[in-house]
Amino acid sequence: MAEETDWEDQYRRGETPWDKGGPSPGLVRYLEENPVRGRVLVPGCGLGHDVRALAQAGAEVMGLDVAPLAVQRARACEVVGGESYRLGNFFAVEDDLRGAFDWVWEHTCFCAIDPGRRPAYVASVLQVLKERGRLLGVFYLDPYDEEHQPGVGPPHGCTMEEIEELFGNDFLIEESWTPGAAYEGREERERMLLLARK
Repeated sequence: MAEETDWEDQYRRGETPWDKGGPSPGLVRYLEENPVRGRVLVPGCGLGHDVRALAQAGAEVMGLDVAPLAVQRARACEVVGGESYRLGNFFAVEDDLRGAFDWVWEHTCFCAIDPGRRPAYVASVLQVLKERGRLLGVFYLDPYDEEHQPGVGPPHGCTMEEIEELFGNDFLIEESWTPGAAYEGREERERMLLLARK
């Protein structure tokens, strides 16, 4: 596996190209047409843009991040609903988070971790979800350009075949679509999925 990114250092240096200053356009579009109720966990929440979008839509949302500065900055934002933030490692799920969530929202966490850790990511999603919980996410299939090449990341791309292999034993893919809205430069390069725990 590649050396882990020092996310706190990235925030200290202001090198956060994944932070676009607002929530995922795909998530915003989804929430306009679909209710997300209950408790939601957002791993790798960063400054909490997606957390607040979900909270504003009526969910009880916890943003989790390993970088103290990200959590501090997220907490400094105006509260819009039932959101909270927590410093923690998604790969070391704390006891009180096990089986505590109806939903996990995935955005930029899966593509940010070393691909060798993806099975552990799936295991953590299973640990935090309730029995009939769902994973909703936007997966960055093709992040590669002149700056980012396969094998060098983050971000790390993935294929639908890999996603199906990783999640297939424990989840059913209920819906799969190309988001109708995306950050500039990501159009047609992402896939949104709604997966239900078996």
